Amino acid sequence: MAKITGKTTAAKAAEWENLSPLLRAMYKEFQELSKKKPDGQVGIPKVKIVNRLLDTVHKLLEGEPSATYLDLLDEDDLPQNSDVVLILSQTFAAMGAFHEKYYGWTGVENHWFT
Repeated sequence: MAKITGKTTAAKAAEWENLSPLLRAMYKEFQELSKKKPDGQVGIPKVKIVNRLLDTVHKLLEGEPSATYLDLLDEDDLPQNSDVVLILSQTFAAMGAFHEKYYGWTGVENHWFT
């Protein structure tokens, strides 16, 4: 059982619920691409899509200790698939830490602590 160490807002909890499946799906997709072609270059349209999601996640995680270590992809220096996997894995881990910090057992049910 995770120890709840704080409270978040209902809006942030709802945003986490919306963003988490999107981030998970994107992470899995790039993992598969990276297995096939780790050094394959990611195109500008994909970089923009990834950055749009990452930017929203970064806003959600603003003020969290892990937020300092999160980056966006560089549109000028197009990344490789393996670079995207690294960035997404760090963001995925930060989202997991947010969940562990603010979601847990109340004695009756699992619930966000807001």
